[in-house]
Amino acid sequence: MNIARLGLAAALAVSLAGAAKAQIAILQIQVVDGEGAVHPPGTHTPRFLAVEVTDETGKPVGGAAVSFHLPEDGPSGTFANGLRTDVATSDSRGHAAVHGVTLNRQPGRFQVRIVAAKEQARAGIVSFQYIAEPAGVAAPAAARAGASHRTRWIAIAAMAGGGALAGLLAGRSGSAPGSSTAQTAPGSPLAAPTLSIGTPAITIGKP
Repeated sequence: MNIARLGLAAALAVSLAGAAKAQIAILQIQVVDGEGAVHPPGTHTPRFLAVEVTDETGKPVGGAAVSFHLPEDGPSGTFANGLRTDVATSDSRGHAAVHGVTLNRQPGRFQVRIVAAKEQARAGIVSFQYIAEPAGVAAPAAARAGASHRTRWIAIAAMAGGGALAGLLAGRSGSAPGSSTAQTAPGSPLAAPTLSIGTPAITIGKP
C-alpha cells in the first residue's frame, strides 16, 4: 500500500513539473504586416495589421489573445465591430491579424497599441500608422505662393519703371532749351509720355 502511494506521489510530482515547464514565461510580439502604413482619409482598409507572437526562445505561440487598440481622438478609426478595440487569436504559427478598419478624415500619425496574453504571460508593443492629407489641400498654398511671386515681380517692375521715369524727368529738367533731348519726334514710343510729363519741367525751368 505504501509503495502504491509513493508511486502515485511520484507520478503527480512529475506531472506538476511538466505542467510548470509547459507554462509560458515570456511573450514577444513583432509586427509582420502593416507597420508604418499610410491610409487615404475616410477609407475602409481590409488589411490593417498582422503580428507574430513567440515565446522567449522565438518559438511561435498559438492560442494567445491579441488585442488591438485605436486612439479615442485625433487621427483614428473604428474596427469592423464598430469599436476602437478588437481581439484576435494567434494561430499555430503565432500569427494574429485584424481586418476591416475604417479610418476617419483627420490627417496625421497615430499609434495602435497591441497587447498579447496567454496564461500568465503578457507583452505589448505600439505600431505607428498614418492618415494622409486630403487631396487638394496643398494646391491653395501653391497658388498663394505663385500670387506672392507675381506681386513681388510687379513691385520690382514698378520700382524699376519709377526709377527710369525719375531719370527721364531729371534729364529733362537739366537739359537746355532747344536741345535734341527736348525735341522728341511725334509718333515715337516715348513721344506721349515725354510731352505730357516734360512740359511742367520746361515751364518751371524758365526765368
